[in-house]
Amino acid sequence: MRIAFDAKRAYQNTTGLGNYSRMLIKALAAGYPQDEFYLAAPKETDLFTPGYPNIHTITPNGLRKNIRSLWRSNLVKADLKEHDVDIYHGLSNEIPKGIQATGIKSVVTIHDLIFERYPKQYAAIDTAIYRYKFRYAAKHADKVIAISEQTKQDLMQYYQTPEHKIAVCYQSCDPIFEAQKDEAAIAATKVIYGLPDKYFLYVGSVIERKNLLTICKALAELKTRLPIPLVVIGNGGKYLQQVKEYISKQELTDRILFLSEQDTAQKPSFKNAADFPAIYQGATALIYPSIYEGFGIPILEALWSRLPVITSNLSCLPETGGDAAYYINPISVPDMVKAMEQVATDDALRTEMINKGLIHAAKFTPAQHAASVMKVYQSLL
Repeated sequence: MRIAFDAKRAYQNTTGLGNYSRMLIKALAAGYPQDEFYLAAPKETDLFTPGYPNIHTITPNGLRKNIRSLWRSNLVKADLKEHDVDIYHGLSNEIPKGIQATGIKSVVTIHDLIFERYPKQYAAIDTAIYRYKFRYAAKHADKVIAISEQTKQDLMQYYQTPEHKIAVCYQSCDPIFEAQKDEAAIAATKVIYGLPDKYFLYVGSVIERKNLLTICKALAELKTRLPIPLVVIGNGGKYLQQVKEYISKQELTDRILFLSEQDTAQKPSFKNAADFPAIYQGATALIYPSIYEGFGIPILEALWSRLPVITSNLSCLPETGGDAAYYINPISVPDMVKAMEQVATDDALRTEMINKGLIHAAKFTPAQHAASVMKVYQSLL
């Protein structure tokens, strides 16, 4: 087969959608050397170096270099035809307009429909653009990949996408989280980043939906009896300021380290997450109390890192955490307090969670992800 991808995010996005794109493309190229893969990229960057002989790049040429956005959303169809592409895969919620008339089969990955459930958390113009692109892709693609059962249900609810058209293909996380660091490496990382000996860890954007404030409220209640601080990796805006105001009022400033705001966050090994496995493995637990997610990749990163996870019992998070996580009502401060105390102090519980976590995480490897996606491709030809 000759399969093309929308590779904009692979070359230009350093986080979620970019990581998803890069890992899937590499896993497919490695696992299926008999097939040819084409990266349709508005521009190439140093962020992605595929390194496989069966991966090729398609970029706009001539005058189309000046209209890269239009090329990606429409004009790329001519290049796909020129390269005799069999299947086009939109890796980030959209496909070129009119591709259904070209004879080229299309697949789109829909990561989440959070903006449909929580439109007030997005600018109105962004919600309108997302709704148009996502709905168009879900309607006109030959197959829709949902990254969780929750996203599948959302597609059926909000866009009336037929169930038979949707395939759930669970993603994987970067294999660097699987490798266990030795104590010296973890200790050195703590020194570099000014981390305490023990700490809870939060990873994710500091936005209302991800619910950092509930953790802070639990820390206020635990101030005297469980003096374990919190390390936060992630940036934010208005909601972050709200959280900081609460922290100041409760005199918790010395108990919460916003790592992404420190000078060390400028290190290349922080920006590309190379140091994250050691940061995860040095923690007491990951706390991820999001109210709604498409998948929740930090949970999987933590499970691979042998780190207990406290997370929400809502949305797709039980899918990601399986039987390994400690689930709570994410808006319940008493639930959060109880979970933090138990996971921090019960060694038997921690050991059980770590062991179950490794077993569950093994279901989410790059090879398994690639195999599930390849099955979708094969169903179209």
